[in-house]
Amino acid sequence: MYIYFINVQYLFYTSFCIVVYFYVCYNRPQYLRNGFMRRKKIMISGQAGILAAIVIYLLAMVYVGFYFSKKGSGDSADDFYLGGRKLGPFVTAMSAEASDMSSWLLMGLPGVAYLTGIADAGWTAIGLGIGTYLNWLIVAQRLRRYSIICNAITIPDFFSRRFKDDKNILMCISAIIILIFFIPYTASGFKAIGTLFSSLFGTDYHIAMIIGAVVIVGYTVMGGFMAVSTTDLIQSVVMSISLVVIVFYGIHMAGGWNEVVNNATSLAGYLSMTQLHDRAAASAAPYSLLSIISTLAWGLGYFGMPHILLRFMAIEEEKKLVLSRRIATVWVLISMCVAILIGIIGYGASVAGSIPMFTTSSQSETVIIQFAHLLGQNGFLLSLIAGVVLAGILACTMSTADSQLLTAASGVSQNLLQDFLKIKMSSAASMNAARFTVMGIAIVAVFLAWNPDSSVFTIVSFAWAGFGASFGPLVLFALFWRRTNMQGALAGMLTGGIMVFVWKYLVRPLGGNFNIYELLPAFILSCLAIIIVSLLTKEPSKEIYDEFDSLGK
Repeated sequence: MYIYFINVQYLFYTSFCIVVYFYVCYNRPQYLRNGFMRRKKIMISGQAGILAAIVIYLLAMVYVGFYFSKKGSGDSADDFYLGGRKLGPFVTAMSAEASDMSSWLLMGLPGVAYLTGIADAGWTAIGLGIGTYLNWLIVAQRLRRYSIICNAITIPDFFSRRFKDDKNILMCISAIIILIFFIPYTASGFKAIGTLFSSLFGTDYHIAMIIGAVVIVGYTVMGGFMAVSTTDLIQSVVMSISLVVIVFYGIHMAGGWNEVVNNATSLAGYLSMTQLHDRAAASAAPYSLLSIISTLAWGLGYFGMPHILLRFMAIEEEKKLVLSRRIATVWVLISMCVAILIGIIGYGASVAGSIPMFTTSSQSETVIIQFAHLLGQNGFLLSLIAGVVLAGILACTMSTADSQLLTAASGVSQNLLQDFLKIKMSSAASMNAARFTVMGIAIVAVFLAWNPDSSVFTIVSFAWAGFGASFGPLVLFALFWRRTNMQGALAGMLTGGIMVFVWKYLVRPLGGNFNIYELLPAFILSCLAIIIVSLLTKEPSKEIYDEFDSLGK
């Protein structure tokens, strides 16, 4: 009864915040700047359509959390963090990829394509597409099987049990790494929410960001993994609808497909995969082989993303991973191609005068928002569609942030407090610790996202590199090289995480051949550290060998 009462409170509080926020947007135009609601003769029905769509969407997400809290999805650690390993293939696929894409899909990727053309965005998409497929192909099945044998419910838990780390050092370090890199990752999501509403309605960026954070935290702490995975599925559908709508509407606002093509071809290197358009110099710069390799390295990050890897562990049957792989790969490839196309269309619309001409990354990341802004001025029905588009941006953000918050919560409550520090907790106390962790991380992320001029793409790329280099090599070696030992695992994890910082802030600024994405050198050095240290130290025990061999091929 107590838990039920708390959840009702969450539902009421979150719903109240949403309603109050949008009431202010609708009824207080003096707070609005640069938005379409500032106009005296704006159509009330148009505003109502957008607001209705967004409010309904947000309330639906909260309801999902409330629904799964009533079903007991947050009553035990296995249910709260892993959904009792009951995910179906479709939910597994779409939840994994929705939590992967984040606001980067509808804001970051179109923004990059808008400013510099298809080279940077295109090679990134290719790398991510390959990484997605390989992750599902070689990691998913073996990780699920191994996590069951080890009885692991989190990634830090898996590392510790895989190498029989009785002192839980691997668990502690990996949990700390999750906190370090998930906080800025989550901050990028909150930043996207603030940008969305400040750009569209002219409302205060910080208030909008806080409201979004409250909603995400609300359904995450209520329903746990099942709520997060189900909302991810819904959010992937909304994201897909948004992409399709904006493509066709954007082409219309750009003056037709021929105008889009003509405007793109008029820019030097804009449609080239080997050149990068320089807007300031009105010229093209070579996109070198080193840059291509560096950008493709984005795909390596998939092997180390804890919020994606958890989906592999949670599917109800191993054989269903094949279907999940096909669904996930197709959706990722199509959605990224469409996102890049939207960036190109956006430039055409800017030339046509339909939307402003953007010169910075923080501005160009609002392309889809600007299109939705225009769409919402054409009566109730079209404004309702515009609201769905904007909900798609929210979906990108929320589908990633909720997964990250849940993963970070498991790292603190389960791995640090209980497993490493040996603090004895009841099931209820453990769940409360996880919920408070979610709230704490959200608060820190809000402060990191306080600057409205920060770039979503930049924030995400750094966090992606951190996880890819820290966990990616270790996941692969833990699953496929039986000689890997605890010392090698620890060396690889620390080397990867530290090198991301070193390369990003000390080496990469040197420029030239050193100007490559930090994930690539950090990933390579992490692999070398695992191999060298494992070979120089004691072999794993017979128990570890036997457990590894029991997996089969």
